[in-house]
Amino acid sequence: MRERLRGSRVLQAARFLPYSIPHFFWRILRPVRAERVLFLSDSHDGFTGNMAFLRDAIARRHPHAEIVGVFKPRLSARRSVRDFVRLPYLIATSGIIVLDDFYPLIYQLWMRRRNRLVQIWHAAGAFKQVGHSRAGLPGGPLPGSRIHRNYTDAAVSSEGIVDDYAEAFGIARERVHAWGMPRSDVFFDDDARTEIRTRVRERFGIRDDQRFVVYAPTFRGNGQLSAKAAPVADWAAIAQTLGDDWRVGVRQHPFVRTTGLAAGIIDASAEADMNDLLMATDVLITDYSSAIFEYALLRRPIVFFVPDLEDYTEARSFYRPFSDYAVGPVVSDAGELAAAIADALVDDVRLDRFLAEFCGALDGNSSDRIADELLRGATA
Repeated sequence: MRERLRGSRVLQAARFLPYSIPHFFWRILRPVRAERVLFLSDSHDGFTGNMAFLRDAIARRHPHAEIVGVFKPRLSARRSVRDFVRLPYLIATSGIIVLDDFYPLIYQLWMRRRNRLVQIWHAAGAFKQVGHSRAGLPGGPLPGSRIHRNYTDAAVSSEGIVDDYAEAFGIARERVHAWGMPRSDVFFDDDARTEIRTRVRERFGIRDDQRFVVYAPTFRGNGQLSAKAAPVADWAAIAQTLGDDWRVGVRQHPFVRTTGLAAGIIDASAEADMNDLLMATDVLITDYSSAIFEYALLRRPIVFFVPDLEDYTEARSFYRPFSDYAVGPVVSDAGELAAAIADALVDDVRLDRFLAEFCGALDGNSSDRIADELLRGATA
């Protein structure tokens, strides 16, 4: 049934009629409030990540703004009756609407001329292909799909990836702006980084003289509803090989539960904020996760564990050759992980090129810059 719904534009439109019909009438009955900023997500509860940083910047720099948030923890969760009723009104009357992920409802609505629909995508850089870049691939959009196309603005982490996101969202490159990524600002605050690192390591019982290595892969599958866990390794054996100077943690993607960890292996998913976890991490093990872009700001070693690289490339594809992202050792055999972790170093020249390409707009001022770009000229 899900595939049938996804494959029919008519069924998609019919599914959202309870929203689109009242939205049509609110467009007629009520004016747009330029100072109202509406945050929407079907992927998390409340203000987190990019949305939290941007909300705080707006509240600080533009106190006249009215900030509203409507959230669901995941696509499959039921919406409350209150949100069901108020969403069409809020979307029709908000001057600025902010998304940070795929949001199916909004693509079925015709935005008003004074609505500004802004995508502050939840990932930095441009790694695995998304949106219209995946046309023709499993899980990609159908011909004529309207997903993403009604964004008036999209914020990205570097000028070097503007064309990638214009393609992904199916919009003109003039609508894609290298404004940065709000949640990256904390990486440029030395005091905050130190406090977060200390707090997280104390929570996990990691000594000051121990190095913390975290496996944090992306999910397998085509999206939130079909997500599966990444390949695993014998982390207990790896921890034993590394010795008492190391602690090992595992954090599967939020779409996938972290389960079945051996004694002594830290369940790093207990730290909800991925950025906070990265601050506490000394060596990151990952695969195709966009966490590499923010972690690169810390200039610490990354190990790429990719036993399924060929299959994943064929099924998912990347915006660049995988070698362009591999700023650390690439391991396909789990038996080689312990040695790769212990010997991992940072190639500063390669890392500088990587940061310039994918993170050039990350400078500690992204939240303020985006807040000012959106609220400039808005009056109460």
